[in-house]
Amino acid sequence: SSWNPLFQAMKREVSAAFNSGGPEDILSRGFKLNVTREDICTLQPQGWLNDKIMNFYMSLLVERSKKEGYPSVYAFNTFFYSKLSSTSHKGVKKWTKGVDIFEHDIILVPIHLRIHWTLLVVDLREKTIKYFDSLGQKGDHVCKTVLKYLEEESREKRNIELTASEWTLHSMGTEEIPQQDNGSDCGVFVCKFADFISRDKPIIFRAEHMPYFRKKMVWEIIHQQLL
Repeated sequence: SSWNPLFQAMKREVSAAFNSGGPEDILSRGFKLNVTREDICTLQPQGWLNDKIMNFYMSLLVERSKKEGYPSVYAFNTFFYSKLSSTSHKGVKKWTKGVDIFEHDIILVPIHLRIHWTLLVVDLREKTIKYFDSLGQKGDHVCKTVLKYLEEESREKRNIELTASEWTLHSMGTEEIPQQDNGSDCGVFVCKFADFISRDKPIIFRAEHMPYFRKKMVWEIIHQQLL
């Protein structure tokens, strides 16, 4: 019961974020991003999350991973994969300037496929590349593209050859991960896949949790703090 006033205050804050003010009002600043009310409104029911919301949330996951007890996480931004797939490694090699991605445990690659969000996850500890799609489509070609990128990045940045045969590539099946039941929740699914994976937690949420996750994400982005 002591939580109830707090919960009500949070609900009021989320409601105000959607409703009080102009679309260009900046509600959160961080990670070289300005999140406006218009961006936040993509988190309303049935809204399609935009790049800014996706990238801000991924940055929050990376920040959290710097705390004790969490696996170390690196996240590419949402424009990385489309650039990689159209230009190969040479087109994106500057994106990791001054960063050794191989020093991390987990690499998150959010992917925008025209009107659908999916997630690719590299686990450097296990040598696995997994593809998460809440509409159940396979992404074997995406896994192969990213493995080739990792091979070239490793060769160029640290002069180490990756052995491709040691790696397991896998598109998660519809029986392995929850699936969306509408045409708009793919971005929230990607954010929550990334949230659970970046805590080494099993993915136990379901489609019915999406309205709650949307509100929670509004609060987290405004406060730049994951609950």
